[in-house]
Amino acid sequence: MSRVAEPPIDDWSASESGKEPSRFLSRDLQWLEFNRRVLHEALDARTPLLERVRFLAIFASNLDEFFMKRVGGLRRQIEAGVGSVPWEPTPPAELLAQIRAAVLEDIDAQARAYRDLILPELREAGIEVASWQDLDAGEREEAEAWYRRNVFPILTPLAVDPGHRFPFISNLSMSLGVMLRRPGESEQLFARVKVPELPTRLHRLAGSRRFIPLRQIIENNLDDLFPGMEVLKVMPFRVTRNADVEGDAEDAEDLLEHIQQTLKERRFARVVRLELTPNPNPRILRFLMEELDLRPDEIYENRGLLDYGVLHQIADLDMPELRYPKWRGIVPPGLEGEDADVFSRMRGGDILVHHPYERFDASVERFIEQAAEDPRVLAIKQALYRTSGDSPFIPNLIRAAESGKQVAVLVELRARFDEARNITWARKLEDAGVHVAYGVVGLKTHTKTALVVRQEGSGIRCYAHIGTGNYNSKTARLYEDVGLFTCNPAITEDLVALFNYMTGRSRQREYQKLLVAPVGMKRSFLDLIEREMHLHSPERPGRIIAKMNQLEDRSVTEALYEASCAGVRIDLMVRGFCCLRPGVPGLSENIRVISVIGRFLEHSRIFWFSGGRENPIEGDFYIGSADWMYRNLNTRVEVATPVETPPLRRRLWEILQIALDDRRQAWEMRSDGTYVQRSTEGLDADDPSTLGAHQRLMAATVAHYEARLQSDAD
Repeated sequence: MSRVAEPPIDDWSASESGKEPSRFLSRDLQWLEFNRRVLHEALDARTPLLERVRFLAIFASNLDEFFMKRVGGLRRQIEAGVGSVPWEPTPPAELLAQIRAAVLEDIDAQARAYRDLILPELREAGIEVASWQDLDAGEREEAEAWYRRNVFPILTPLAVDPGHRFPFISNLSMSLGVMLRRPGESEQLFARVKVPELPTRLHRLAGSRRFIPLRQIIENNLDDLFPGMEVLKVMPFRVTRNADVEGDAEDAEDLLEHIQQTLKERRFARVVRLELTPNPNPRILRFLMEELDLRPDEIYENRGLLDYGVLHQIADLDMPELRYPKWRGIVPPGLEGEDADVFSRMRGGDILVHHPYERFDASVERFIEQAAEDPRVLAIKQALYRTSGDSPFIPNLIRAAESGKQVAVLVELRARFDEARNITWARKLEDAGVHVAYGVVGLKTHTKTALVVRQEGSGIRCYAHIGTGNYNSKTARLYEDVGLFTCNPAITEDLVALFNYMTGRSRQREYQKLLVAPVGMKRSFLDLIEREMHLHSPERPGRIIAKMNQLEDRSVTEALYEASCAGVRIDLMVRGFCCLRPGVPGLSENIRVISVIGRFLEHSRIFWFSGGRENPIEGDFYIGSADWMYRNLNTRVEVATPVETPPLRRRLWEILQIALDDRRQAWEMRSDGTYVQRSTEGLDADDPSTLGAHQRLMAATVAHYEARLQSDAD
């Protein structure tokens, strides 16, 4: 849901204040615009009801991460006396005030959506999230009995008095602040009760789809925790701590030890947000503000739920009629059957896979699994940025090492919020004899690459997978990504050199085919944009299409502005935040920015440059791990690979065109940074663009598969 926008800026030379508006939009405010588009999915009646419930929870989770990653850093800048920063058009203090105003508006909209739209529709569907006051005597008795068996023994009430210090409040934890009094005394005492983080935070009443939040059950049974005391006031609250506490890892003698220390510091980092229910008790609030060292502008009252994460339990209900139709994905052509040989298929030509439309387990997972089992495989090298808790890659890599294969794995310990899991994987791999490296000093390893070296005949052949998404089996079912399987020597030789750069002391900066950050990718993209500008002519107009998660790099943005002024038509599909202003006369009038939000999370990075060619399939296609952000292009190890096989280029072109034509899930960005959702008004009911990109791509994937089967049969 995007807020009502001011009229677009018609004249770049002057805004209402008479000054030139910024050429760049605020990254943080644009991120909040993105999250409003996520919230809109919960408001959109076209979205299945339980999926709308899930989008409410996703919106809240996104906001949690925003406060952890961004707000603490801004607060630190203000405290350090930073008046402005060169990459941000708004000074930190002013930006923080704008963020607060936007967040208050957003959480109010979220609460209204929950109370006025979602809850009534859930009741109509036979699902109810009830309050304690809604329960009858029998239901309360049942809830109390469940509470006594499953919750009460876990609870640890913590008093605060001269003999008991104020307790540690963990990040994102739900608590009850309780004011107590001994009978006959006037002194009031504070105690904190943490709501335990159980798998089930909504108690489902027997034989029904009626739920009661765990917090309310605890709150209404506090007499059991404080026998003989008077419970005067109860105030639920939730804290968010700063996660932006990474130190300088470049000087760390032991990176693993440094990251472990960072995790400890993050656990005890400064509180940057205190969430409360409406009309908080002044005495409890004042006490918490003093103990947590909070300012008034760090307090947020929420008229909905304090922890929307409990709604995942509702969204997971087995009610197919209220959810998206199930989609498992298609096995990529040529990889059908348990005996399908990935290596043989790759020798027959490059393979492009598109997740989750095509199955991750039947392609990427199978590639590593077969490599681990194949006696002719000599070595496996893989870069792991994030992987799932039940990752099949780890046991396969361990099995490969134990069978005598050389296995080298790049584990990025600094992958935000996955550090602890990655440390665990790193140790397991090292214990099995895997060569584990933590990347290049001073850089995060973000590339998504795997290399297999195989003995064949009188020599060896290398096989590669280069993708846009993490090696994560869970997110591969939800995130839209593409990947290339190839044994093209020009690409695999580059990848061999890249792994040497990441694991050893290689200083290689030149690559035959791959675009590699930070050594050359940014320069290559700038050259491609400049080439498009110089090749542009009325007879053969220049054109660029780029699909990514975020766009923020100033040099790339300026190059796109320059190309636009030269007449190059530029389509940008940016799912998240975009700091470029599109559609500004005299600056970016030839640039269009859209954002596609829906069932799957758009995650692929695809770049196309016409190169003066009339046939778009003959243009230059790249896929890779990097967004056009400063951090990706300058402070991370990233890879983009060309896609050169015509059938695969046609597939990428189809993906881009379906997204560009979308009239169901796509949002158009205006020059002031706000977004307007595209409408199906005026379109025929059978116009494919009304279906949305995700539904169209599911249908297209099935059609490609069936056509391949028919071709094989003929």
